[in-house]
Amino acid sequence: MKFLAFFISCFLVTSCQDLPEPSFKAIPENSPVEAISLLGDSLRAPTFSDSIRAVFVQNLVESGEDYKADSTNIDNIIWYGRRLAYLGEYQKAIEVFSKGIELHKNEPRLYRHRGHRYITLRAFDYAIADFEKAGELITGKEDIVEPDGLPNARNMPRSSLHTNIWYHLGLSYYLTGDLESAAKAYQKCIMASTNDDMLVAAVYWYYMTLKRNGQDELAGKIIEPIHADMDIIENDSYLKLLLVFKAEFDPELILNENSDALSNATTGYGIGNWHYINSRKERASEIWSQVYKGNSWASFGYIASEAELAGKHE
Repeated sequence: MKFLAFFISCFLVTSCQDLPEPSFKAIPENSPVEAISLLGDSLRAPTFSDSIRAVFVQNLVESGEDYKADSTNIDNIIWYGRRLAYLGEYQKAIEVFSKGIELHKNEPRLYRHRGHRYITLRAFDYAIADFEKAGELITGKEDIVEPDGLPNARNMPRSSLHTNIWYHLGLSYYLTGDLESAAKAYQKCIMASTNDDMLVAAVYWYYMTLKRNGQDELAGKIIEPIHADMDIIENDSYLKLLLVFKAEFDPELILNENSDALSNATTGYGIGNWHYINSRKERASEIWSQVYKGNSWASFGYIASEAELAGKHE
């Protein structure tokens, strides 16, 4: 995407030591509650079907054995933390990544994964600090593909270390209402993207960031190259939402009762935002409220809907 080549910017690094303690730290030990929502509600670990849970548990057991055998190995740390998070044990995952960071202070992958789970637990400033640090550590270094914990239909990982750092940094800033910083991160993500899945994901959030920041002309330009025939494996919802923004797809077709929880939160937030930027704020709030009543509280669409209802962009 050479048309965005001029958007490269620098970032400031924030220190976690200067931040107030995140809300999840106040949750009593051994509580079933993992986080407190931005609206003050208790968020408990998700439930799974027996078949899915059995797979997740078996994977965690294997990762736990590897970690117990060598808790200093970076890959063991990452997979143990990731698989704890897949089962909804987000606080424990953060503890594992934090112990790993104590051993490997210059390993960007550990900051990237811990930052992701700080987003999940609504500790956005901590997430920003981690992703800023990760971005600093990858400066001048070659990108690497990140293996999927949940492989896609083609078993082809689509994201990389660099794109994941910039993507999640942009989201962290977006969720706090810092749209200028979010835009800079998404510019970086777009520049690092090497496939249509990551490009569509980054452009989606970048477009909404620009629209919410009043940069309508630029927002229109950055979605011009998006088209229905892109090579998408994972991010079909983001593509369809971008086509809605381009007036090339009916928004009602992607808001249906048959959507799975994650897809519904993703499309629900996007369609809500489409109504919002077209001056239908009451309808936007109705849709975001519907998303918030769902059970996919760890998904980005849910968290973004929650942030809207909490007034983060006002």
